[in-house]
Formats: sequence, structure tokens, C-alpha cells
Amino acid sequence: MAKISASVYTSHVPAIGAAIDLKKTGEAYWQPLFAGYEYSKEWMKENTPDVIFLVYNDHATAFSLDMIPTFAIGTAAEFIPADEGYGPRPVPKVIGHPELASHIAQSVIQDDFDLTIVNKMEVDHGLTVPLSLMFGEPDAWPCKVIPFAVNVVQYPVPSGRRCFQLGQAIRKAVECFDDDIKVQIWGTGGMSHQLQGARAGLLNREWDNAFLDRLIADPAGLSEVPHIEFVREAGSEGIELVMWLIARGAMSDIQGGPAPTVKHRFYHIPASNTAVGHLILENN
Repeated sequence: MAKISASVYTSHVPAIGAAIDLKKTGEAYWQPLFAGYEYSKEWMKENTPDVIFLVYNDHATAFSLDMIPTFAIGTAAEFIPADEGYGPRPVPKVIGHPELASHIAQSVIQDDFDLTIVNKMEVDHGLTVPLSLMFGEPDAWPCKVIPFAVNVVQYPVPSGRRCFQLGQAIRKAVECFDDDIKVQIWGTGGMSHQLQGARAGLLNREWDNAFLDRLIADPAGLSEVPHIEFVREAGSEGIELVMWLIARGAMSDIQGGPAPTVKHRFYHIPASNTAVGHLILENN
């Protein structure tokens, strides 16, 4: 049977992708950030999964205000990098896993989570930047990827509790897929940042690190944090962190298994105008 081997958490700042694409990673401003992912790239070489279930949010590329799915799963065979206004990122196309994606959709919908099934969509920096941070600049991504887009842009957005419960349903679905493959689940977005208004540029190191502490040790309690706290403490775009709770909910300790092993933890401010958090948890 399939198994979730690890969860990975990272911010997906678009300027990070630009720094990679424009060969600026060694510049004084960017070098400390990319140094925080050197361990991760080596870890990934030794722990490359067969499939990544990648939770992210679309930034008005695949979806617009005309149609806003709360949860959307990509079931296509491939996904092309989107043109976000300055041309598509020069990264490989994403190869999907239609069989596993369809199986997860069937299982999760039967568990009473309403998913939008997407058979064709382009993927933006929310998905490609995490892949670049973990894999560098390969000619092809070394594993298949299932995109899972969450609406954290237009209110109402899903609660942390709902996201945490959804992660548990995804784990159940993966573990009853009749193929012996390793799956990682990634939660992306955040950490604290606000892009507009009087608080534009807000960063909150203390709150971000407390979030990481609780994500590791008290995810169930963390899932009860209301939206208003995310917005007040982490800025309007800090609500993206509810997506990390999907990945955390898919770990085996949530259903009574042993606690995961923290393989890597990293935090850096700023990257553009965003706090960057990163975590790798291995299932035991």
C-alpha cells in the first residue's frame, strides 16, 4: 500500500523564484535564505518520494474571482507553469499522477469533503517555488506531483480545523491506494506577511516561531486558532498558514502513531516582504 513518508512545509514567495531564475542566490541579500535550504536539498536526494501531494494557493492564474473553489485537486497528467505577468518561470512542467489523484478525490469526497476536480490548469509560483527550493534547477522534476489548491485569497476561507481534518482524510485515502509508493505531503505559503494597507510589510518573528512550535507539538490545538488571530498577528496573507495544517493532519501521530522526527527547521526574515518558514517532519 502507499504510505506518507514525510511532510514538508515552506513559504512560496514569488521573489524567491525570481532570485533563482535570475541567478541571484549568491547575492548578500539572498544567500542566508538559500543557505537554509541546503540541508533540505541533500535530504531530498536521499528521500525523493514517488509522488508529492503539494498544497498551495493559486494567485489568480488558474482561478479568478469568476470561480473560486475552496479545495481543488489537480487530476491531469501534466501541469504547465503559468505566465504570471512576466512570462512562465523557466522550470520543468509538472507531471501529475492521475490515478492517485482520482483515488484521493473519490475517497475524500466520500468522507464528506467537497473537492473541485480540475482536469486542466496551469500552476503558478505557489507550487513551483517550493519545488525549486527543494530540488534546485533540474531538467525535469524527479517525481510526480499532485497539485492541491486551497482558497486563502477570497473570504470565506476554510478554517484551520477543517484543513486539519482534511489532512487526516487525505492520509486515509493515500494509505488505501493499492500501489507500493512513497508519498510526501507539502504545506506551503506564509509565514507572516501583509501586502497592502496600513500594516503592509508586517512581520512577526515571535508569532511565527510559536506557530512552528505548536505545529510540531500541538497541531490539534493549533487547528483551533481562529482566522482573526492569523490576520491580527501574521497579517492578511498570514492566513495562508492554514494550508500547513492540511499537511500536518496527514501525519501518522494524529491517529495515534509515534511523534514525527523533526529533520530540519529554518526561519528567516525577510524575503522580499515576507517571513520565510521551513520544516521537514518524517513519519515514524
